[in-house]
Amino acid sequence: MKAPNINYERIHGLIDAPFTPFYPDGEVNYGIIPQYAALLARNGIKGVFINGSSGEGYMLTQQERIGLAEVWVRNAAKLTTTTGEPFKVIVHVGSCCVKSSRMLAEHAQSIGAWAVGAMASPFPKINRVEELIKYCEEIAWGAPNIPFYFYHIPAFNGAYLSMYDFIKEIDESGRIPNFAGIKYTFESLYEFNRCRRYKDGKYELLHGQDETILPSLIMTGNPGTPDAKNALGGIGGTTNYNGKVLTGIIEAWEKGDLDKARELQNFAQDVIDVICCFRGNIVGGKRIMKLIGLDMGPNRTPFQNMTDEEEALLKEKLEAIDFFSKCNK
Repeated sequence: MKAPNINYERIHGLIDAPFTPFYPDGEVNYGIIPQYAALLARNGIKGVFINGSSGEGYMLTQQERIGLAEVWVRNAAKLTTTTGEPFKVIVHVGSCCVKSSRMLAEHAQSIGAWAVGAMASPFPKINRVEELIKYCEEIAWGAPNIPFYFYHIPAFNGAYLSMYDFIKEIDESGRIPNFAGIKYTFESLYEFNRCRRYKDGKYELLHGQDETILPSLIMTGNPGTPDAKNALGGIGGTTNYNGKVLTGIIEAWEKGDLDKARELQNFAQDVIDVICCFRGNIVGGKRIMKLIGLDMGPNRTPFQNMTDEEEALLKEKLEAIDFFSKCNK
């Protein structure tokens, strides 16, 4: 089987990994998504990567994942970014069942999603690059006409494999013709840059850690320069509520204002320091959405939801760093 060559616009700027909104009874709140999508778009976000780790994708039923993809794609079609581009929807389709993942990829392509992506299955643990390529290959063939991204987040699934070897083998074998690149959510900036430089930037390396946007920008090109094709693209989680600051880091860097970029990156770190006190972005970050006026509801079991007392303390800590004057509005 041979797939067509995929021509697509590279991502420059930040894509958001949205939370899945739930009602208090735990059912998905599809009705809030138009308001949610509009909030992200007006704060400089280029699109969304839905049903991933921030979206509690592995706790969703297959039908819920399908429903979320349809609602997000439908609402994205009504939006443009602050720079006038279409608002992109990338659908995470990874699961423990590769057959289910492929079906979700087929569905995403059929409804007009911009791309699909998948993280490694947490069970069984993937221990070899060959196994990971086979997993991605079977999923990607479900949506051969749109880009496929691998979501590298080994802290969630234990797949601590060489991403350079992964890219090299895919490239040399041609087994995933629509492979676009990697959402790289890992601490090794060395490996991030090594993969980014493979064959002069043949594949996209989407930065996945909001705390290191500035050092990653130093490794990449800027729009309007000879290396513009490699300008930083990223997918973040704290972009849900701190997107204006995070996009501001990129804007300041592109203007040559390193002092401003550093100031904003340090503030982003302050915000991350706060959410780390409340079980991270998936739990603490999701509750911040309520504090800025968009209640995403509870987390699904087995996540430990925040108490009212924790919410009050979260608000207090955010006020102490003047978060509410800088957050998404």
